[in-house]
Amino acid sequence: MTVETHNRVVRKGKPDPTLSLYHLLDPEILANPYPLFHRLRTEDPVHWDPFLHAWIVTRYSDVLEVLHTFSADRTPAPEQLTAMGLSQLNPIAQVMVRQMLFLGAPAHTRLRGLASKAFTPARVETLRAHIQEIVEKLLDDVQNNNTDRMDVIADLAEPLPAIVTAEMLGVPTSHRHQLKAWSADFAEMLGNFQHNPDHVPKVLKSVREMTAYFRDAVQEQKEQPREGLIHSFLSAEVDGDRFTEDEIVANLIVTMVGGQETTTNLIGNGMLTLLRNPQEMQRLREDLSLIPSAVEEMLRYESPSQHTARMAPNDCELGGKLIRERQAIIAVMAAANRDPERFPDPDRFDITRKDNRHLAFGYAAHFCFGAPLARIEGQIAFSAMLRRFPFLRLETEKPTWRTNLGLRGVTSLAVAFG
Repeated sequence: MTVETHNRVVRKGKPDPTLSLYHLLDPEILANPYPLFHRLRTEDPVHWDPFLHAWIVTRYSDVLEVLHTFSADRTPAPEQLTAMGLSQLNPIAQVMVRQMLFLGAPAHTRLRGLASKAFTPARVETLRAHIQEIVEKLLDDVQNNNTDRMDVIADLAEPLPAIVTAEMLGVPTSHRHQLKAWSADFAEMLGNFQHNPDHVPKVLKSVREMTAYFRDAVQEQKEQPREGLIHSFLSAEVDGDRFTEDEIVANLIVTMVGGQETTTNLIGNGMLTLLRNPQEMQRLREDLSLIPSAVEEMLRYESPSQHTARMAPNDCELGGKLIRERQAIIAVMAAANRDPERFPDPDRFDITRKDNRHLAFGYAAHFCFGAPLARIEGQIAFSAMLRRFPFLRLETEKPTWRTNLGLRGVTSLAVAFG
């Protein structure tokens, strides 16, 4: 039987509905998606999901190949949406088609080259002392409340990246609550397979407001430049090529969202994982030099970004299945990060795990260029909390997970430290 014939047989046969990623809409499965990922990886690692009209890829080697060779150019252009009767979504598409996250080469290569001039690891490293100050101030506020309780999300995991992101952009930190609200709206659209029509007006409103906000900020910095990503994007140049204003605005939005959502989830997921693994938490408390290794294991074990989509650039074979040109593929990094073929005993949380080349930040050309900043924020946050609160304990056995299927995190994380 040829690959193509096999695919036809598979699709004509009755699909196993229990393997669909659509089940992530079930709160119980969303709270622990790893058994579902395990079934997909072992029973049908390149799986046609008829509910999502996409291929689901879950093995480490296959996810690696998809991230390396498949196209990220997956956002419908405004004219395509109009032809589909979805012209109300055009303001969103006009932003997304200019964002690095949704572009393939050569457009992505050009934008990434310009952005890399403004966001180097060395430049981020210089922020370490300042990030430490922000964390200490936030934890001072917690201790001054005299309650011996805190919400890790509301008191640290949300405000830290919100403050840092505002400063990185070069906008007032007093705007961080509005930026966070916009970010959350945009993230709901990025992370979910199906979008509730009732949410569209809210997302459209946020996109319009964000676009206007950043256009004003760009104009202001043209007249009165100051340090920050906006100024860096304005001045970035490679061989005479520069960002257009539309490109600056679009990529400020995606940088703002990425800088806030994933780092919040890293801190929340990581602290929850430590509290659920007290022996590892004690090991870390006794040797804080293990913090960098522990953060990498947190990223692998409870990946803040669970999956991403790609498009097949042409007809190709993957895992014995024929993928047709322009078919969608959902690469589940969270499943790849627990592949026993790549990570021994993958469901065990081990803060000293060796050769921990997880895919939490993606891979290849689209590797998250904010990864150095997220790592530094996570390292400082965990080090400070373990140092200042020696008796941390979890206040709830069943935290509520965000309904965002792709950007995994808890809505709150109540802990006691007295």
